[in-house]
Parts: sequence; structure tokens; C-alpha cells
Amino acid sequence: MFLLFVHGLPKLLDFKAQLSLIEDPFHLGAPLTLSMAIFAEVLCPLLILTGVLARIACLPILFLLLVALVVVHSDWSVDQGQFGWLLIIIFTSVLIAGPGRLALTVRLPGALRYA
Repeated sequence: MFLLFVHGLPKLLDFKAQLSLIEDPFHLGAPLTLSMAIFAEVLCPLLILTGVLARIACLPILFLLLVALVVVHSDWSVDQGQFGWLLIIIFTSVLIAGPGRLALTVRLPGALRYA
């Protein structure tokens, strides 16, 4: 939820202002880079929260975090990037362990059989 509220929603709600702020390490263009960041920071946490496609939803988040820490902020020390590394550990754990017994795919197996 932290990723959604602190990083994702501000980008989504103020898209035009964020275009000038976002770093574009792969030179894809600011609109595409920002759109991919919004996807990873808004939609993916919602999928993980509900437990729908949780393992797959971890992949864009992990990619975003690794790019941010290794490519964009490579000059940061471990202390400066410790929260990012903690998020990587958390989302890797969800990727390995899965969403758990409270996921919607477990609670409503008929409705979300293939999700």
C-alpha cells in the first residue's frame, strides 16, 4: 500500500508535472517511462492486495525497484537505498510464497479460476 499511496497515486494524479521529473534511463521517452512506473506502482499493488495474479504483479515492481536502485540511483549507499532494498526483499518473498489463503482466487475459486 505504501508503494501505491506514496509513489503511485501522486504520479497518476499529477501526470503532466511528473513528466518533467521522471528519469528515463533507457531513453524510451518520459510518457512511456512514467506510464510503466504508474502501472507498476498503482495497478500491481492493487493486484497483490487482492491476491489476483499476485506473483506476476510482483515482477514489474521488482523490475522498477531494481532499475531505480541499480541504474538511476547507483551512487546511493546501502543506507540511502535501504528502504528500496527492503521492498525488493518483501516483493521477492511474495513472488516465491504466493498471495496466501486470503487471496480472492482462494476465497472465490469459481469466479477467478484462471487468475
